[in-house]
Amino acid sequence: MPSKSHFLNTSGENDPVWIHAEPYSKRPQFPKLTEDLTTDVCIIGSGIAGVSTSYELVSRGVKVVMLEARDILSGESGRTSGHLSSGIDSGFTELVSKRGKDGAQKAVDSHTYAINRVGEISKQLNIDCEYRQLPGYDISQYEKGQDGHEDDVKEFREEVKVMNELGMKASYQENFAIRGWDGKVDQRDAVTYAGQATFHPTKYILGVLKWLTQQPNFQCYTRTRVMGVEEKGLLNKEVKVSTEAGHTVTCKNAVEATCVPLQKLSVVAEMKFYRTYCIAVRVPKGSIEDCLLYDSMDPYHYVRFTACDEKDDYLIIGGNDHKVGQEDEAENRYSELESWVRARFTQAGSVDYRWSGQIFEPLDYTAFIGKNQGQSHVYICTGDFGNGLTHGVLAGKLIADQITGIPNEWSKLYNPSRIPPLSQVPGTIAHDVQINAQYKRFLQSDINDIEDLAPGSGGVLNPATKSPMAVYKDDTGKVHKFSALCPHMKGVVCWNKDEKSWDCPVHGSRFGKDGVGVMGPAKGNLSPADEASEELLKQSSAA
Repeated sequence: MPSKSHFLNTSGENDPVWIHAEPYSKRPQFPKLTEDLTTDVCIIGSGIAGVSTSYELVSRGVKVVMLEARDILSGESGRTSGHLSSGIDSGFTELVSKRGKDGAQKAVDSHTYAINRVGEISKQLNIDCEYRQLPGYDISQYEKGQDGHEDDVKEFREEVKVMNELGMKASYQENFAIRGWDGKVDQRDAVTYAGQATFHPTKYILGVLKWLTQQPNFQCYTRTRVMGVEEKGLLNKEVKVSTEAGHTVTCKNAVEATCVPLQKLSVVAEMKFYRTYCIAVRVPKGSIEDCLLYDSMDPYHYVRFTACDEKDDYLIIGGNDHKVGQEDEAENRYSELESWVRARFTQAGSVDYRWSGQIFEPLDYTAFIGKNQGQSHVYICTGDFGNGLTHGVLAGKLIADQITGIPNEWSKLYNPSRIPPLSQVPGTIAHDVQINAQYKRFLQSDINDIEDLAPGSGGVLNPATKSPMAVYKDDTGKVHKFSALCPHMKGVVCWNKDEKSWDCPVHGSRFGKDGVGVMGPAKGNLSPADEASEELLKQSSAA
């Protein structure tokens, strides 16, 4: 029997810290879909958005079928940093300028709901997932006395005013220092705000999924890749969800809980796509204050904790984001994170885990949740903007309310069909220009000859007279060849040597070293270029 592809478990070669206490081997297994089905709602994706939406609908008596292209929790929910925050990456002053005070208020309210909802459900279902509420701290990236620190403080004071107007109970505390920050770097002064939270995300999602599997109106199928979601009919519309294997799920409504919708453009063109990096460092239990910490750097550093063993906890540090497929300096980024934490927390021990994830940043700083553009029975949840966990939970309520006909005051804020303000036009144009510039890859070749590749590495071979080819040489020296053209919009993929994946610099689609599609908006896999690679892809997809 062929060995299981690692990319069926997760979307990168590196494992996140969450498998320390919840390994892949403990995750439930589900069958493939082998027949046509009819249901009320078909949910595509088994991350926090898909599971949360399933929970809210099943609790209301709605019949739900969930489909997952790979295995349970193989997407970004399993690679998150684990924070539950009502703070928005852009800051609330900027959000008010984009969406108005009413929009910002609804953002705070909906994220606060999500934070509390995770606590309610984990208690109700008796899920041991390390859920706890704790404070959030925003600090300057500069040391006291350095140029820039006072500028940050001025912005902090303005931000606190806006946060308090939105009910966040924030304060600016001069000379505030985090307990356990014993390094020489002095970044005292902070915005402090209560009511934030953290948890073990995969334990929580699997706990909710366990409850779902015990309900008569829920079914789940894995290794069932969806290739089409189409509304049919004029008056009494139904949705046809078609799979790669040729089966169809007919439903009244469908939800694409897939990080990014499986479609050509629309909201896909209204987002930027980033890779973000994390490390997990051992620290003695109780030696550092349990909190959520963010600095003002762009991209910013972020810090939180999860359990390790009886002696230590893991301090999770993340940041150093860059656009997908447009940079390849992962080693330097991990090293910077480690240097950053050791300079501030001298108790930091070994780095046991390091991994990367993906972030989707809407141009107006607000997620897209609700009915997809131009459709009346297909719903999406995308544009997490660094708050994917709370967005996924609040999407569960918002989409469930919309499907069951319950008014929801968040609908307008997150409406995928909203019209962007005129102030966004220059940014949109600049984004489009930058994206289209990535087609320059058609004129570039990473390698001149397959012999140039070392075992365990890959690169694009771009002969002048042929289509570009993505070539991977495995650890035994065997060569595997795939089309280097992303099946989404035909961008030329790049080799990600850190996660051993093929990443598209145009709209962020990603594929495993074996060609398996692990991130949309591309629906399918890379096309194999020879019989041996076709066999590898089949084995990897069905192992």
